Amino acid sequence: MSKKTLISAITVALVVGAASTTFAASNPFSDVPADSWAYDAVSTLAADGVIDGYPDDTYKGQNTMTRYEMAQIVARAMAKTDIEKADKALVDKLAAEFAEELDNLGVRVADLEKKSDNVVWKGKVKYKYVDENHDVGKDKNTNSLTLRLEPKAYIGNSGWSANARIEHTMNLSTDSNADDTKVDRAWVEGPLFGGTVQAGKVPLFTAQGMIIDDPFSGVTASWGNDKLNAIFMAGRYNAEHDAPSDNESSRDVTAEYYGAQFDYTPNDKLALNAGYTALNNLEAHDVKTIDLNDDSLGIWYAGGSYAFDKNVKLVGQYAQSDADSYEKAGVIELDYKGAKKSDPGSWGAYVGYRHLGQNAVIEPTYDDASADQKGMVFGIQYALTENTIADIEYFTGKDLSTDEDADTFYSKVEFSF
Repeated sequence: MSKKTLISAITVALVVGAASTTFAASNPFSDVPADSWAYDAVSTLAADGVIDGYPDDTYKGQNTMTRYEMAQIVARAMAKTDIEKADKALVDKLAAEFAEELDNLGVRVADLEKKSDNVVWKGKVKYKYVDENHDVGKDKNTNSLTLRLEPKAYIGNSGWSANARIEHTMNLSTDSNADDTKVDRAWVEGPLFGGTVQAGKVPLFTAQGMIIDDPFSGVTASWGNDKLNAIFMAGRYNAEHDAPSDNESSRDVTAEYYGAQFDYTPNDKLALNAGYTALNNLEAHDVKTIDLNDDSLGIWYAGGSYAFDKNVKLVGQYAQSDADSYEKAGVIELDYKGAKKSDPGSWGAYVGYRHLGQNAVIEPTYDDASADQKGMVFGIQYALTENTIADIEYFTGKDLSTDEDADTFYSKVEFSF
């Protein structure tokens, strides 16, 4: 959300709170009971950086609020885009609770936002240093700086948006551009047939990122609610994202990609997932696969996470493909706290084990370990200042295909804006 839009939403909330003569059937100036779940919800959203709290940009802990004050905060949270799933569920729950008060704010907020910018820009600058070592195979060293821009344009009042991600990477070791500037994602997203549809060069994040965290060209469609959600995917995937040469067609460099995933979140502590991913036309495609029986690959998976409390969470995921070798993948990870870019000084750490058989994963999300590796992983994050997080990760284990030792030291500093 742009700063201009945020200021607009805050301003209209204050104006309406002071001047409106149309109120909900229940007294909007009655206090929300001190033991209401809404206070805990607002505290969580404030800690996650979704809202700042009261209209004066403070949050006063245990002080009670009127229903109208709470509705103002909820309106601001609803105006935010691209928030975490758990936070979005809290915002939706609050919106249902204070629906009448929000109705009285809605017309004025909508009228004001029509005059605001409909394009939101986010981005980051990321410095990365990686030292990757193999007893058998080529060692790799990376010293780079990446600029990423992420525009989102709202398409009228339809609920649809156009999205993109633009990146440029510089090699600091050679003082050169490591890659040309590229638009690696571009898609439209919006409501359709009671669900949410994405179409274009769409980001995928399958099996908590263990199987794939990479864009593909196609369509995803999801339906569900706060507890149960289903997403279906179909399109074409190009691992190297390269264009075909003069004597090749698009089918010579892409695989057919299909998938379905089901997510179940019964409460704030437990989250489960299960699904299936299939790829066809692999002989002409640069997916990291070997010793396949035929030209296709199917991968079943299941996993989830459990939060013991607000600080400690256990994450697990397992996948198995129909290949004859390197067909299994699994991770288990214990997370403690977490660095939040809105909270300078916050930090987090993790320890885990990864086994990433190269016929069971495609493009995993991890920075510490890669496909065709197994071993222990460790990491720590620290929020240096607002919107600046430093990250150090370490992997020690083996390359599966050679059964020889390997290790990786990964570090980055990320500046978000």
